[in-house]
Amino acid sequence: MAIPRARLTRLLLHFGSRGSRFLAQPFSTSSSAHGLFPSLWPTPSTAGAWRRAFHDGRPRGPLWRSKKLIGKEALFAIQGLKRFKGDEEKLADFVRRYVARLLKADKLAVLGELERQEEVDLAVKMFRIIQKEDWYKPDIYMYKDLIIALAKCKNMEEAMVIWGNMRDENLFPDSQTYAEVIRGFLRYGSPSDAMNIYEDMKKSPDPPEELPFRVLLKGLLPHPLLRNRVKQDFEEMFPERHIYDPPEEIFGMH
Repeated sequence: MAIPRARLTRLLLHFGSRGSRFLAQPFSTSSSAHGLFPSLWPTPSTAGAWRRAFHDGRPRGPLWRSKKLIGKEALFAIQGLKRFKGDEEKLADFVRRYVARLLKADKLAVLGELERQEEVDLAVKMFRIIQKEDWYKPDIYMYKDLIIALAKCKNMEEAMVIWGNMRDENLFPDSQTYAEVIRGFLRYGSPSDAMNIYEDMKKSPDPPEELPFRVLLKGLLPHPLLRNRVKQDFEEMFPERHIYDPPEEIFGMH
C-alpha cells in the first residue's frame, strides 16, 4: 500500500533528528516505511536503547506502585503533615482544615504510609486523630503496626504509651509484636525493660512461639544470668528445639 509523501514527512519529523537526515534523500511514495527507512526501526541489538529513548518519564518501582494505591487527598495530607511538622501552630491548622476532613480509607492510608516512611511522631498524631472518629474500633493490627514502627525507630517511650493504650482496650499483642518490642529495648540498651516485656508475654493467653525467645536469647548474650532464665523457659516450652550457645570466652565468661 502506497504511503502519501506528506504522511511520511510527518513521520520523519516525529522521530526528530534521527529522521531529519533522510528528508534530503529521494524516495518513492510507493515504498513501504520499513523498506524506505530501515534504520528507523529497532533491531534486536538496539531495541532496548530505542525503547529507553522514548521513556514516558514516570517513576518506576515500588514507590510508584504504592503511590498509585493512595488517593490524591491522602498524598496531599502526607505532604502537608511532613511540611509543617516543625511548626505546631501550622500543623494544627493543617490538621483541622484538611486532615480531619479525610474519609476513613484515606486516614488509614495516611497512617500506614507515615509508618512506612518512619515518620513515627506524625503517625502517632494521625493515630490519635483516628481514635476520635465515630467509626473507630480498637484494632490489634493498627496497634501492632504503630508499635513496631516506633520500636524500629527506637522510640521506646512512645511505644510503651501506645502499648499501655492497647492493653487498656483488652487487646493482646502477637509474637511478632513481642519480638520487635523486645528487640527495640535491647537496641535501646535496656535489657531489664526487655525482660519486663518477656514476663508480660508469658502471661499472654496465646500459645508461645519461638521468635521472641530467640530474639531475647541472642540479645542477652552479654547478660548470662538473664539469658539462663530465658533459656530454661525455652527448653521447657520447646523441648525438641536446640539453642546455640557460643563459646564463653567470646564474652569473657570463662
